[in-house]
Amino acid sequence: MIDAEKHDEIVIIGFGGQYMHLIARRLREQGFYAEIVPYTRVEEEKEKLEQPHVKAIILSGGPPSVHAPGAPRVPKWLLELGKPVLGICYGFQLLAEMLGGHVDRGCDEYGKTLVEVLEPNDPLFEGWSRWEPTWMSHGDCVREPPPGSKLLAISENGYVAAFRATAGGTPVYGVQFHPEVSHTPKGRQLLHNFAARVASAEAWWDPGDLVELLVDELRRRIRRGKVVVAVSGGVDSTVTAVLLNRAVGSRAIAVLVDHGLFREGEVEETLQLLKRAGIEPVLIDAKRMFLEALRGVRDPEEKRRIIGELFAKVFTDFVKRDPEIRYLAQGTLYPDVIESGAAPGADKIKSHHNVGGLPDWLHLEVVEPLREFYKDEVRRLALALGLPRELAYRHPFPGPGLAVRIIGEVTEEKLEIVKRASRIVEEELRKAGLYERVWQAFAVVGDDKWVGVKGDRREDGYIVTVRVVESEDGMTADWVRLPHDVLDRIARRITREVPKVTMVTYAVTSKPPSTIEPQ
Repeated sequence: MIDAEKHDEIVIIGFGGQYMHLIARRLREQGFYAEIVPYTRVEEEKEKLEQPHVKAIILSGGPPSVHAPGAPRVPKWLLELGKPVLGICYGFQLLAEMLGGHVDRGCDEYGKTLVEVLEPNDPLFEGWSRWEPTWMSHGDCVREPPPGSKLLAISENGYVAAFRATAGGTPVYGVQFHPEVSHTPKGRQLLHNFAARVASAEAWWDPGDLVELLVDELRRRIRRGKVVVAVSGGVDSTVTAVLLNRAVGSRAIAVLVDHGLFREGEVEETLQLLKRAGIEPVLIDAKRMFLEALRGVRDPEEKRRIIGELFAKVFTDFVKRDPEIRYLAQGTLYPDVIESGAAPGADKIKSHHNVGGLPDWLHLEVVEPLREFYKDEVRRLALALGLPRELAYRHPFPGPGLAVRIIGEVTEEKLEIVKRASRIVEEELRKAGLYERVWQAFAVVGDDKWVGVKGDRREDGYIVTVRVVESEDGMTADWVRLPHDVLDRIARRITREVPKVTMVTYAVTSKPPSTIEPQ
């Protein structure tokens, strides 16, 4: 997609850390283009890494220990390219070991941790105060920095928090904390310092300017045949459909599968929104098929697997009608990929039907033009494409739909409860002017019940949990401190308007340790 010979780039070597894509995200939001190369592909990417447009290299964090058998490594020539290097968490420990330092086990630091900056004049720490809060998440630590290196910061627990060494005639930095997460307030500044001051990279990246590049890339890739675009009414799939429509015109066929697990009134709203975007989707009514297949299934991963296979079956059956269809386009984003454990070394948190849930027998080539984008970047693309703001800022909705917001078996009764309750949550947030200020808002129902009193009579009703979070990219999130009067209206309306609900609770746990969706 990017003309490598014309634009500066920072390459991130990924070790599968939960936050490794946030490094790219933080750089790109400041205008520095960054791409991720899995550590397993470093050797085959050597020619690219040697190119002058690659201004710097960052080693991400990851779940392994440098002491573990078969721990991921990078070749030593990576430090001899004459390019600045920054190691974060596991990358920090790996650099320390490669340069002759000593890494110890059993020195855990998790969560908010103060660090003392010993060298405030170092370009990496420009704008930092002597003491700054950071976010740590590690079990190993650097007990002794590499020989000849400069100790730049220590943690409140006395562990090495940052150092600067030299390799290949250029600076090599390492930080134990995670500058990419929002819990490190000066983390963006540190990454900007590394890109701009240490690596002298040009800040040129603007997703809103990339529409034509994306369209041209799709046009080159899909030279023959037709492409089916799976649409749901969300911003990701709609942007994908519009890009394909611009690239190949009538050879792009938008298909909306009604699996019966959409929010209340969502199918009708989706059709209207897509028409406003100039897209006339084919509507496939598959409600009975999906709900029958989910009957009696309680395990959330099994639900996701079933839904993923049914989606593939529906699309496979659809393409049999037209032998010219060769591609399936999806609105897959970065967080979908990393949470599905698709990157080498990553831990699988939960499968996504559009990543890990697709079966091997799907005989279509998958096209994912947004695979390297985050939600906020896709929203900027949507506005650049002229799509309505209402669509661009619509809350994310899981591919498996309400099946993941129903804990336990998906029944018609629970499905109706979660549909109506979620509608109330969204309506009240819109009335309060809060809808666009939060990342996601919805209701969850399970099998737990609470004794209630309605009309002077006892009723054993369901417990509905309301979840409202704020986030920048979906990788981390915090629960929203809603005004009490808004919470009160939501709770009163749900218990009054939704049959068989007697208790409403509010989820007050952030991500991590929980995920945004319940399962």
